[in-house]
Parts: sequence; structure tokens; C-alpha cells
Amino acid sequence: MPENKVHTAIGLMSGTSLDGVDCALIETDGKTHVKPLGFISIPYSHGARDVIRAAFGIKDRNADIVKRAEEIVTAEHIKAVKAIGKRADVIGFHGQTIFHAPHEGMTIQIGDGAKLARETGMDVVADFRTADVQAGGEGAPFAPVYHAARIKSADIPLPCVVLNIGGVANVTWIGEREDDLLAFDCGPGNALLDDWVLSRTGNRFDEDGKLAAAGKPIEKFLNGWISHEYFTRLPPKSLDRDAWDIAAMGRMAEDMVSVSVEDGAATLMEFTVQGICRSLEHLPAIPQNFYVCGGGRHNKALMATLAKRLYSHVKSVDELGWNGDATEAECFGYLAVRSLTGKPLSFPRTTGVSAPQNGGILYKA
Repeated sequence: MPENKVHTAIGLMSGTSLDGVDCALIETDGKTHVKPLGFISIPYSHGARDVIRAAFGIKDRNADIVKRAEEIVTAEHIKAVKAIGKRADVIGFHGQTIFHAPHEGMTIQIGDGAKLARETGMDVVADFRTADVQAGGEGAPFAPVYHAARIKSADIPLPCVVLNIGGVANVTWIGEREDDLLAFDCGPGNALLDDWVLSRTGNRFDEDGKLAAAGKPIEKFLNGWISHEYFTRLPPKSLDRDAWDIAAMGRMAEDMVSVSVEDGAATLMEFTVQGICRSLEHLPAIPQNFYVCGGGRHNKALMATLAKRLYSHVKSVDELGWNGDATEAECFGYLAVRSLTGKPLSFPRTTGVSAPQNGGILYKA
């Protein structure tokens, strides 16, 4: 694939919130040129979501539940590519993360790249994170180079931060120099709050943060959780979705079961906010603007709280003309082009590798 050519790419993303498969079509040279061309999202069925969730935390790729989950993940991604109805030079296939422990030298994303290539008739780049972990990196976050490309083409004041609030929250600090990039997971995003609301109400998330807004954070829980050594550890650093598991957290506090759904939601949302606020301690300078992508930007209570607590303007990336729901999927289309043209996907100050690191495995159609 010629390095300077502009390519079309399809990017695919299934996040830890398990909303479904995001599928984005972009045009890019893998450097500064990015032009979004289309986007669709295919929700998972309740049954598919339950099977995939059951594979979370399992290290054995040969476990029956992991194999079943991989079949579903692959089939749903094939469906999404066919639904967008466009051909591309390459597909960037992130797959579904079920286990992430870089300190153990492991990160597992399930999904059959070879089958996706066969069924769609397009080349596929998959398994983006393994090479980074094998090179001593954290294997996450991987969006910083894409965030920087989009921000620097938007002609906005620097430095700024792109804050992604998915299952986990992470920040990308973007300075004025080309290599002025710092990124890390800063704490829980939506995952704990979603799990709490699901367990207590049967709903998948706290719509607009209404439950959290109606409750009161419980300080004794927050004080214990925020004292975790992760928050003082220097970046780069990354988290697994289940680094804080809601069931385990409940067992740690004997009266968690008696907490109202509203107070529990308020406490977990405040935990997300405090993790994000603590990230300021690790940034080279306080940014002028935080631009928020990911599902968390739809939570009005969360966004309002961040606006009060951060020493910056807090805005949705949609205000830049981006589709904030498509950003992660677009990112993996962009990374697929970078992978094929030999450009690095991760850097010492984004994942902790000793030198810029390429990655991804190519599956030919």
C-alpha cells in the first residue's frame, strides 16, 4: 500500500459497554488527512450481549464461552460491514476486548479477522494491541494519534485534551509540537455506573444521568476507591474494564446492598469525575479545552459536573463537527492504514513502549 496515497478504510469498534458494533467509513492518508464518509451502529441483541459479557475476564481463548462469544462478535461485525454497503481498501477490526492485563503481558481481543476478510472480500487489519504489549507497552489507549490528527486539522488553541468516556475513561493531551502527545486511562468511565443501574433497575444505563443527579455521593466509599494506587501512578498506564468490579466493591462494604439506586449512581458517577480530575496532576499543563467523545458525553449530569470541576471549557467533540459516536470506529480505520503503510500506532508517552511501535495483523481477502 503506497505510503502517501489517500485510502478508503472501514473502521470497526465494539466497546466494553457492549452497545453494539460501530462501523465507520473514512478517507485518509494515515497522517493528517481524515475525511469521514459514513457511519452506522448495529445494536447487540440482549442475548448476544449476555454471551459476550460472560466472556469478560477469561484468559483462555479456547474456553467454550469465549469461542461462542467470538463467533457472535465476528458475525455481528460482518453484518455491520455489509450494512454500511461500501467497499474500502482495508478494514480496521478492533474486535472485542475481554481481558487486558499488560503487567501479565496479556491483552485479548476476540474476533476472527480471517473470516471477516473472507466474508466481506476486503483486506482486514486486526489484533492492534498485542505487538505493543509484547514490546513492553500498556496496549492502550490507541486513539491518541487519531485524536491528534483530527485536532490539529481543526485549528483550535493548544494545548487541549480529548477525553474519551467509554467503559473506561482516558485522556489524550495534545500540545503544539508534532510529538507533544501524552495519553493514559484515568479511571472508570461508564462501566461501573452501567453495571450498577443494570443490576438494580434492569436498564442498561443511567439516561441523562437522572438517577445520579437525584442521589448523593457516599464519601466513605469514594474515599476508599480513590485511594487506590492507580491514581497516583505515573502515566502511561491503562486499565481493564473490570479493574473495579461492582460485585467486588459491594462485598468490600457490608452495607452497599442497602444503598439506594440513586445514591449508588451518584457515588459511581462521582468516582468517574474524581478519576478524570486527578488526571490533571499528570498533564504537562492545564489545557484550555476538554473535548469529550464516547458514550459518556450523552450523560448530561456527568458533563455538567465536569464543567464545574475542571479548570477548562468542557465541550462535546460534536461541537468540532465530529460525530462523537463514530470517533473510535473511525480511529481503527485510520490505524489500519497506518499499519499497512508502516507508521507507528503507539508511542512512548501513549502506551509506554520504548520506541514508536507499529502493529496489527493483516488478513488478505
